[in-house]
Amino acid sequence: MKCFRIFLLQWNEVTTCFRAGMPLRKHRQHFKKHGNCFTACEAVDWLYELLRSNSNFGPEVTRQQTVQLLRKFLKNHVIEDIKGRWGSENLDDNNQLFRFPTTSPLKTVPRHHPELRKSNLENISKEKESIFKLRHLSRRTPKKHVFQENTENIRSEIGDENKENPVEEREVSQEDTEEIWRHIILMHLQTILGMPSLEEILDPAQVIPQYIIYNMTNTSKHGVVVLQNKEDDLPHWVLSAMKCLANWPRNNDLSQPAYAGFERDVFRTIADYFLDLPEPLLTFEYYELFVNILGLLQPHLERVAIDALQICCLLLPPPNRRKLQLLMRMIARMSQNVDMPKLHDAMGTRSLMIQTFSRCVLCCAEEVDLDELLATRLVSFLMDHHQEILQVPSHLQAAVEKHLDYLRKGHITYPGDELIAALPTYSYCKQISTQEFDEQKVSTSQAAIAELLENIIKDKNLSLKEKKKKLKQFQKEYPAIYQTRFPTTESEAALFGDKPTIKQPMLILRKPKFRSLRY
Repeated sequence: MKCFRIFLLQWNEVTTCFRAGMPLRKHRQHFKKHGNCFTACEAVDWLYELLRSNSNFGPEVTRQQTVQLLRKFLKNHVIEDIKGRWGSENLDDNNQLFRFPTTSPLKTVPRHHPELRKSNLENISKEKESIFKLRHLSRRTPKKHVFQENTENIRSEIGDENKENPVEEREVSQEDTEEIWRHIILMHLQTILGMPSLEEILDPAQVIPQYIIYNMTNTSKHGVVVLQNKEDDLPHWVLSAMKCLANWPRNNDLSQPAYAGFERDVFRTIADYFLDLPEPLLTFEYYELFVNILGLLQPHLERVAIDALQICCLLLPPPNRRKLQLLMRMIARMSQNVDMPKLHDAMGTRSLMIQTFSRCVLCCAEEVDLDELLATRLVSFLMDHHQEILQVPSHLQAAVEKHLDYLRKGHITYPGDELIAALPTYSYCKQISTQEFDEQKVSTSQAAIAELLENIIKDKNLSLKEKKKKLKQFQKEYPAIYQTRFPTTESEAALFGDKPTIKQPMLILRKPKFRSLRY
């Protein structure tokens, strides 16, 4: 199974928080007492609230998904039953007893071999240096002259040169145009994500310029991709059904329902079509890319996630992008439509949309823990921001046109030297070392654990006794973080309003002497 860094970090964060916060107590089963354990139902209750409050998953998480995650925990030995058995997914929302094993459940984040990583970086850097030079021209730099790195200086030199020796504009080939599109996409995405390199999540060969150009130029007035080959489009009956529900009760293609439950049948027809697709709309190939962006998906990084997803969705094959656009438009309208009849007896329209179509949008080719939860989180975000994410970014078109203009007009000629394209320079993010990455990983995990401690402190639903018990358990598991939050006994006592731990000496009173009443 292919491992992904961002997925493993999220897995480690959830398992760490679960082990730190899950209450343990004594249970009796079959006339026998078991200490430091919990029931499956108690675990579902606690983990369900944790996932709903976690920014990586959100309130769209269901209780059934929480049960599925606990089954993954049991399979991967994050937990074990009271007899020490694990490795299966035999767990239900009941009173079966489980406990934590003594071994660490954290998964190791994979790293590339240092020599291979160095070789890849060298190849990418060479590619960046030569990517804009025309293939039929020399790739060597003239020894007689040194180019200025500043674009404005290049422009001034070009202007002076052209005044003395005017040259004609050259034609730019389709191949050169595609290379510029690939370069612009990679540079913009790397800048948005703030990553030293994209090699961990995206191979440059996965960026197909023909798809990008088609998705940018062949669109309707609403920005939806228009396909030239109608065989790749949605079947007419699916489009009609989607329009019916998207515009409910204003139906354009279908007449008003003649029987109760008509809208549910239409919805099932649409769901069946998307569930039967051979691969998710975001494709198996880009799974790692979208999961990585999903890990940037924090409240304070919402703009970053929108811009990154906007570029990544341009990489999709045009039929996939069109299906994704139409699907997001439909489920967003249905979720906001107060006139939409109830489509499920126990679930709201928004939750039903997310649970039904999440696996149709994002899914790994092989089974991955947290897969469904990540897909749910991404689809929820796409629903809320689909208009921005799936629109055509005009700034990319402007950037490409600017570079094409450099190729047509911005060349410099010198006697006896080849023609070399003058292009603007870029500043690249600094690559961090493996040690720095590990330090950042540890700091991120510690921040999540510290956040868990604050949630325990601020939880108003916990009784004073339960809160003290959880804090005592947290102090035992993570003494350093606890010590940072409560450096003194006074700060700890202030939380509960307790009296000082050092009691004042009591006054010693002399007992009065009583005289006998007898004479």
